[in-house]
Amino acid sequence: MTDKKSPHAFDPKPVLDLITSIEADLQRLKGLIEQQAEKFDPANPHNKTPDGKLTEEGVECCYRMFDDGKSRYTVAQQMKISFAAATHRFNGWRKLGGKKRTRALLG
Repeated sequence: MTDKKSPHAFDPKPVLDLITSIEADLQRLKGLIEQQAEKFDPANPHNKTPDGKLTEEGVECCYRMFDDGKSRYTVAQQMKISFAAATHRFNGWRKLGGKKRTRALLG
């Protein structure tokens, strides 16, 4: 027998390093997505101004709920706004094209 490695010898270290790198990237991506999910929270206090009016983020949150097929009643309940306010936002959403509208970035 010789001391030379077989041409079919398998060194697992590069593969394990690659898996570790991919796992780290996936964890980073998961964190980014979770942050986005948190921003789309109907009960988030940033959705309203101190006087109770919807902020731009709050309006976009309403619109995204309409995008998802939520009713005005559901939007009113989850956003803690009146049905009339939800109806007003629904009409604004429709004027912007409904599901075909351009989504605003949530910041």
